Amino acid sequence: MGLFDLWKKKSEKDMQGLEIYSGMRVIVKALDGKMLFFGKLQDPQGNTAELYQYSAAGNLQYMKFTPFPVKLRGYSDWQKKAVFMEGNLFPLREHTWLLEDLLITKIENERAYPRFQTEISATAVAVGGTDEEAQVCKILNISMGGACIESEYQYHKGDRFLLNAGLLEDRPHSVMYCEVLRVAETGKDVSRFEYGCRFLELDNADQEELTQTIALIAAKQRESTV
Repeated sequence: MGLFDLWKKKSEKDMQGLEIYSGMRVIVKALDGKMLFFGKLQDPQGNTAELYQYSAAGNLQYMKFTPFPVKLRGYSDWQKKAVFMEGNLFPLREHTWLLEDLLITKIENERAYPRFQTEISATAVAVGGTDEEAQVCKILNISMGGACIESEYQYHKGDRFLLNAGLLEDRPHSVMYCEVLRVAETGKDVSRFEYGCRFLELDNADQEELTQTIALIAAKQRESTV
């Protein structure tokens, strides 16, 4: 084996260690593309890892036999890229799976997290503002990294505000610190704007809570289409 081959193998190993890491949040799908559940990779070692399951598994008929082959889509905070993977699942304990034969199949410059369509009423208020200054808006879609909102109030790129919304009927309201990244005017008779926003300053606890909430939103959407 030449020096180039050794360097290539080392580089591939280093890349996988960098792209797949403990705490990476992933969407797990069957090979035919059916979504199964949200999860989090834990303790990746070589081509194995544990997979913590956030939400109840959908399409359970797909998971009657093990090992169960799956596709995963995650996001590398290191490289700021979408990471696509494949592997085989084995039940380990409640809400936890063993993922073997884990392999990166593709790395692309895609949006960090897929977004789920919503029609959620919300309010937005500048940091330090009062409830009387809150602006009514609507969350059109949401992901683990941000949201698109619609409002008659005009914001500008770089503006920041607190977004307050009841993402699920049976849960307390969530408050998310947002920054406007994109602005689009959509109204015809009345000026209305759509804002692509990212969430800021989410600590681990905030991220865990948001991930679980969005996993439940996705599960409810799956149930409504069955």
